Amino acid sequence: MTHAPRTLLEIYRVMFLAQAWERALLRLMDENLAPALYHPGRGSEGTEVAATMALEDSDYLLYDHRGVAHIVAKGVDLAAMFGDFIGNDLGTTRGMGAGIVHIVDPSLGVIGQSGTLGGNQVIAAGAALSSKLRKSGQVTMCFFGDGAANRGTFHEAANVAGAWKLPLVFVIQNNGWAVSVPVEHSTGGRFVDRAIGYGMPGVQVDGADPMAVYEAATTAVNRARNGEGATIIEAKTVRLQGHYFGDPDGYRDKALRAEAAHGDPIVLTRAQLLSQGTPEAEIDDVERAALAEVDAARAKALTGKAPGPERIFEDIYA
Repeated sequence: MTHAPRTLLEIYRVMFLAQAWERALLRLMDENLAPALYHPGRGSEGTEVAATMALEDSDYLLYDHRGVAHIVAKGVDLAAMFGDFIGNDLGTTRGMGAGIVHIVDPSLGVIGQSGTLGGNQVIAAGAALSSKLRKSGQVTMCFFGDGAANRGTFHEAANVAGAWKLPLVFVIQNNGWAVSVPVEHSTGGRFVDRAIGYGMPGVQVDGADPMAVYEAATTAVNRARNGEGATIIEAKTVRLQGHYFGDPDGYRDKALRAEAAHGDPIVLTRAQLLSQGTPEAEIDDVERAALAEVDAARAKALTGKAPGPERIFEDIYA
């Protein structure tokens, strides 16, 4: 089923929903109701939501460690996502979460992420090869950051994707920081320019402009679905918080943090909606509904139970 036509207000709704979910998760961590290991996604919502919305429900999503907006945009149940972080039987993995929680929903094409950063790139290539061999028409979208873009797995995945014209869209979320290392200290040239070496198009977009991201992603997804091969999208985003929950972010001075705040896609999109004539009351209604949805999901997730030790022997295939 193809998603309904996308309006800027719908993109804003999902971005706000993801942000509200994340705030609720951080409160759970503060209350010691969930393990405090999480990489906040504030600043990346514009890219994660808009790019994912270009996919169909049956398409594959390989998300990264930062934030959950792409998972929310794919339609995964919010209560189940909370359950994964709490580690109870209401989670998508029924309590089998890891240190960096893995969320999975095969019915929505959400394959998950890998145990190491960049490992999802080669898994994505495998998923795309599978759909190509099966002639299923499915497209795979793989998210990762500027740090993971410098790992050897990216070269391996991009090389086979280009050589075999795999239906794959790489989305590099370049927020300028690999943990505490600025991108100019770790990378020579632009990520998008690497595409030519793999025989595929490369597109650079402003991650704070969701409609630009959506248009670029839609073009790439359609191209992949038509058998024309892979695309690399580099989205210039910002990271509005530290690398992980509790990171004091001391390696960035106040000026750098203030500069990043100007690229907040949620703030910018709300202002754009108002400037285009969307009534503020309508935006307020969207926000209230999102907050209520998150509150209900949190309450439901807290009713779950911890799995017994027998859970580790289930879903074993080798």
